[in-house]
Amino acid sequence: QVQLVESGGGLVQAGGSLRLSCTASGVTISNYAMAWFRQAPGKEREFVGGISRTGSSSYVDDSLKGRFTMSRDNAKNTMTLSLDDLKPEDTAVYYCAARTALFWTLSRRDYAYWGQGTQVTVSS
Repeated sequence: QVQLVESGGGLVQAGGSLRLSCTASGVTISNYAMAWFRQAPGKEREFVGGISRTGSSSYVDDSLKGRFTMSRDNAKNTMTLSLDDLKPEDTAVYYCAARTALFWTLSRRDYAYWGQGTQVTVSS
């Protein structure tokens, strides 16, 4: 059974940085393409970025490029999302997700496995 646990969220001032981690248990994440999504209050859950099963390819939404960076360490069963130059509009719950495929997709419906989320709050 795939279990994903996010960590690293918190309260930060605008312009600050956070590093989110997603750690898997019960499985080897090298079998899964993975992604980050986020959901702000009153809004739909939206795609942040995805990374291929091997980590050789990754993509961050165009609106977040230059500030957010994804990586994974299959040996440690961990995926990370580095958030820099944070803005109040980045405030959301951040979720990691996994799908049994080589590559990510943009649709949350394509992901069978989800973590519980970690809260990121950016104050102005």
